[in-house]
Amino acid sequence: MAQKVTIEPVTRVEGHGKVTIQLDDNNNVEQTRLHIVEFRGFERFVQGRPYWEAPVLVQRLCGICPVSHHLAAAKALDVIVGAGTGEGLSPTGEKMRRLMHYGQMFQSHALHFFHLSSPDFLLGYDADPAIRNVIGVALKFPELATQGVLMRKFGQEVIAVTAGKKIHGTGAIPGGINKNLTIKERDALLKDDPTLNADQMIQWAYDAVQLFKDYYMKNREFVDSFAFFPSNHLSLVRKDGAMDLYHGVMRAVDAQGNKILDDVDYQDYYKHIEEEVKNWSYMKFPYMKHIGKEKGWYRVGPLARLNTADFIPTPKAQEEFEAFKAHTNGKPNNYCLHTHWARLIELLHSAEVIKDLLEDPDLQKDDLVVKGEKTNEGVGLIEAPRGTLFHHYKINENDQITMANLIVSTTNNNEPMNQSVNFVAKNMMNGQKEITEPMKNAVEIAIRAYDPCLSCATHALGKMPLDIKLTDSKGNTIDHYRS
Repeated sequence: MAQKVTIEPVTRVEGHGKVTIQLDDNNNVEQTRLHIVEFRGFERFVQGRPYWEAPVLVQRLCGICPVSHHLAAAKALDVIVGAGTGEGLSPTGEKMRRLMHYGQMFQSHALHFFHLSSPDFLLGYDADPAIRNVIGVALKFPELATQGVLMRKFGQEVIAVTAGKKIHGTGAIPGGINKNLTIKERDALLKDDPTLNADQMIQWAYDAVQLFKDYYMKNREFVDSFAFFPSNHLSLVRKDGAMDLYHGVMRAVDAQGNKILDDVDYQDYYKHIEEEVKNWSYMKFPYMKHIGKEKGWYRVGPLARLNTADFIPTPKAQEEFEAFKAHTNGKPNNYCLHTHWARLIELLHSAEVIKDLLEDPDLQKDDLVVKGEKTNEGVGLIEAPRGTLFHHYKINENDQITMANLIVSTTNNNEPMNQSVNFVAKNMMNGQKEITEPMKNAVEIAIRAYDPCLSCATHALGKMPLDIKLTDSKGNTIDHYRS
């Protein structure tokens, strides 16, 4: 008899979502869907506000990655106030923003791996749900859990000295930054605390990469067969092809590594990216226009960034990048769970960048803001922890925002997450007479690999209708009402 399996809520992710899996009469998976059940209206209610409020307003989308929205909005407004993009700021302004951003990357990656994902690896995806969580990790691996907490704390301290406070700061303003870094603030992060300094963070991040590599070698068959499917990959890269999480040009590659977006100026993103709306989710489905809806979708985030970049410009992370690339003989890596490997390499890279920036004397200078000829439109892109984040604003003659379009990282990953859910559901559930809790958790693991922030990703296009559909056990529509 046909049945529907519902996983609600999806756990250990930021925000609220559910999965529905429709089984046919032979207990084979017929349809899977990841539903995003929240609604956020930021694109509408920032309209009419003065443009300079946007970096502070839009970061209220999220308490986990507010810095990403703060900086993406500020980068868009840099264009509007005539400061240009990325390299147009003063050295102090750009480097303080970079320090803020890499602090965000570091704390977010540490939070996701140690708190949200490691229970599945360290305790087993089929472990008792009562202990398969961060508390269970702390009880069985107390030293590792402590490291995870201190790493996140360090990242938050970096944010505090650059943004003014740890959550929802105000450090980035149109054209630059509103404070520099004092010697006291610098030394507190470089050397004052023996357990909370940049060198210790580099070592712990390096150890975390080795931890995952060790897990992978012991569980290679599971990891490589879990959710493997070819896809396109998109991210920012530096103009010379290096990984750059703060600024760059848009690059996309296909599953074989061929460039399908060749280092595009992100001010022109709308010429290349389209967004599809579907009636069963508040999250849109982006795709590359020149390829089309069916095959133009793409992944963003740590896995995509390591697939698009030519190299990583810090030594320890570059060494790990080379090992990562060697696994697929230099071709793009399309293994879903290898996202965690990529994420930890970025964690290491972020720690190295933070140390380099803390030692840069430009951060103590006073040239904080740059402005030029104002225009009425600007686009800001940044590599958020979860992937490429788009902010696009238009203003009127009264300096009020008239249009805002946000394509957040999790929205970009919408189709890949649905693909992963479908792959794992079919692999785990096809033909099974009983759907067990570990099978359901395996589906959640596929979603958690993307570290989705479901709150950030949701918005509606136009009027929000009331849509009620009554179906029978086979999925046939019996009655349908739509307001």
